[in-house]
Amino acid sequence: MLFYVITIFVILMDQLSKYLIRIYFDINEEFTWLGIELTHIENSGMAGGLFPGHARLFGLGAVLFVIGVLYIRRTGEMNGALIDSSFGFLVGGGIGNGIDRLLFGQVTDFIIRSGGVLNLADHAIEIGVILLIIYVVVSWIKNKL
Repeated sequence: MLFYVITIFVILMDQLSKYLIRIYFDINEEFTWLGIELTHIENSGMAGGLFPGHARLFGLGAVLFVIGVLYIRRTGEMNGALIDSSFGFLVGGGIGNGIDRLLFGQVTDFIIRSGGVLNLADHAIEIGVILLIIYVVVSWIKNKL
């Protein structure tokens, strides 16, 4: 259940935030909200704007990624709250950006950070990767004991 709650929450928050950015702010418009620097950009490529114009291909990659995670979950080899949380953030972020790529041919980014401009789905994916690393390390330590 935790996996589904996190996945749905991430998708809803990501899509709502992107919708609000698209309707209220022009492309390249910069602003600050709660001390966070934001700017509205549309990215037709992947992270950092690499491979522009291939968003739909990356959207297909997101679909395959989600299918892969669902398959791994179904095997039952990896289980527990930590991995469910990790997969929830990863799948929610993948679906959030996948929706943009498949529907619009580009992803709405707006959160300025060192290294680029991101969105909530990107941050969810980062959280999911961190939790996955923790899960792998903890599992490795448990197997060594």
